[in-house]
Amino acid sequence: MVELKSLNNSQREAVKYLGSAQMIIAGAGSGKTRVLTYKIAYLFKKEKYKTDSILALTFTNKAANEMKDRIRELIGKKADNLWMGTFHSIFAKILRIEAKYTGYKSNFSIYDTEDSLSLVNNIINNLDINIEGITANSIRHRISFVKNHMIMPKEFRKKHVNSFIDGKIADVYDEYQKRLFENNAMDFDDLLLKPIELFKSKPTILQKYKKKFHYILVDEFQDTNKAQYEILKLLVSRNCRITVVGDDAQSIYSWRGANLDNMYNFEKDFPKHKVFRLEQNYRSTKTILKAADSVIKINKDQMVKTLWTENNDGEKLIVIKCADEKDEAHQIAKYIKNEISKKKLSHMDFTVLYRTNAQSRVLEDIFRREKLPYEIIGGIEFYKRKEVKDVIAYLRVIVNQKDEESLLRIMNFPQRGIGNTTVTRMIEFARKHNLSLFQTMARVFEVIEIKERIQKNVKGFRLLLEKYIDLKDKLSIGELSRALVDDLGLIRMFKAENTQESLQRRENINQLLIALSEFSDSGKKAKLEDILEELSLISAIDTKDDEKNVVTLMTLHSAKGLEFPIVFLSGCEEDIFPLSNRFSTDATIEEERRLFYVGLTRAQKKVFISHARSRYRFGEVAYQSRSRFIDELDPQTISEINGGIGRKANRKTRKEAFYEYFDSVDYDDFDQDNKDVRPGSRVMHEKFGLGKVTEIIGSGDMVKAIVQFEGNNIKQLMLKFAKLKILN
Repeated sequence: MVELKSLNNSQREAVKYLGSAQMIIAGAGSGKTRVLTYKIAYLFKKEKYKTDSILALTFTNKAANEMKDRIRELIGKKADNLWMGTFHSIFAKILRIEAKYTGYKSNFSIYDTEDSLSLVNNIINNLDINIEGITANSIRHRISFVKNHMIMPKEFRKKHVNSFIDGKIADVYDEYQKRLFENNAMDFDDLLLKPIELFKSKPTILQKYKKKFHYILVDEFQDTNKAQYEILKLLVSRNCRITVVGDDAQSIYSWRGANLDNMYNFEKDFPKHKVFRLEQNYRSTKTILKAADSVIKINKDQMVKTLWTENNDGEKLIVIKCADEKDEAHQIAKYIKNEISKKKLSHMDFTVLYRTNAQSRVLEDIFRREKLPYEIIGGIEFYKRKEVKDVIAYLRVIVNQKDEESLLRIMNFPQRGIGNTTVTRMIEFARKHNLSLFQTMARVFEVIEIKERIQKNVKGFRLLLEKYIDLKDKLSIGELSRALVDDLGLIRMFKAENTQESLQRRENINQLLIALSEFSDSGKKAKLEDILEELSLISAIDTKDDEKNVVTLMTLHSAKGLEFPIVFLSGCEEDIFPLSNRFSTDATIEEERRLFYVGLTRAQKKVFISHARSRYRFGEVAYQSRSRFIDELDPQTISEINGGIGRKANRKTRKEAFYEYFDSVDYDDFDQDNKDVRPGSRVMHEKFGLGKVTEIIGSGDMVKAIVQFEGNNIKQLMLKFAKLKILN
């Protein structure tokens, strides 16, 4: 029997409910993971469900692994039989099992965002598309967006082409899907769309899985997109029960297709459902919860819930007004050091959250200077570093010779004298004779435009790949990858370069080899296909080391599902957070407000919120207004302080920062005889700092400029004596 005494009443009721459909509205920090793990254990121990008949879907591998570890503590090794993982990993598994019904081979490659972008780029070049202002990345993003909404190429061309540019995107989309199939590859979106196609075209396969899964549980239901919800509706049968857990107040992924309406439609699609609410927060102080509630209640469309906690009142939120982004980073570093000193905390107890990745640069600079150890989550992830992806590309070709994108990546790495012209001619030959690029390499001597010396290089490369294709099932993954890297001479090559960068690349490859060996020695029936799939689907947060004693820097989106004793929300200014403009819809602002709410509720003990008066943006210094979200906070929950504003020590910093920002720009001392200063001119004054001219009055030697300096400091200056510096 599973002991439920440690659960509160609401949690216990949610665990024990066994109706056909259940929605659990779980507020931030209310123990939803605990409820899900206990419910799965309860289904197994009390209700005698077989573990392999339970399907549990999450959004990160980290969440899935954490849940499985907890369930293992409750029910033992039987937990290993659960079908538990991310939507993408679970349905990739099903697609491999049922590959013969899809037209794909079971060894299909999974393209991450970078692979997809590379493919789109190649297609744009092949189709000779050159439209000013339209990038390969914007087209890739558009394709992903429409696929998230289950709009396939034919429908897109028929219903969504309203301009010349749309027509070109449709051309790329058509070719993109065709090339994925030819490469025996799927992108992330296909891992959700292909199961729907499979289930609808092969009813017997659908019945197989409807019969298999007797209970389905979904975590973070508010983040599901149209395709994910469609899969759930297909799988849930009369004999299958479903539990979804979510929080509408934490729906922050509409930009990647998440549809909050799924939570509202659940009531319609599952009319016999019952709603449970988890409202007791175990994470945050009363003050943090009160502050978060004061902001989120402004949103119009919400599911009813009232978070409360038995935790203490705690400290007020600290709102820091800073001079600029450098001052902001200095203030954050200072307060981290102060908190560590006063409260005997560790670096791992802190996180600094920001709206966009670009904001991390200044924080990194100052943290290095202040000798604060930090780690960025969501920067250049380990498995996306070039040298790591290069080795992985070799392994992918060894598994799937049709994977043209991976083959193109390694064709001349390390350099073997196979240039772009040679590759182009081989691709033309392949298309003409309906061959794959890998097949063409074996017939390279028929491509008469390629010199004999280069033909031999291509043949030698093909023989190298054939060697490891033959060894794939004879060696362990660790042995195979080490032999390959040694054969390629990568370690020797980077060692011979003997630069800081090359030594780091060598170390990265060593770390990859260790990871591959550990997977091989993990006791699983390890296949190379399995680890390549795992590496393709890994997310930034999955690689976070919870034991590493560093300050964590990351975007607010990356922080979802995490918690820290002390949280810094930085860059809380209009047009940065919320990341919006005057054309933004109410829905956009409401999602930004939910993101602010998520940031606040990551904190257990204390929150710092910082904003800057000026910030270097888009090539110039811009005056910033503080975020509306700060003004929406309950005044009783915050304490406002000035950081570097008005302090002599920081005036120098601001002036130095100005010159650093513009040290590549020509400045001239103002001379009214040969320069015209106009309203709108940006100027620098030795005493007052950076300013903007709002008005010119007078004439001759009596000309004056009215200048608004930072801090809303308005001065009237005689131009003859002002010694202003202006930006050309």
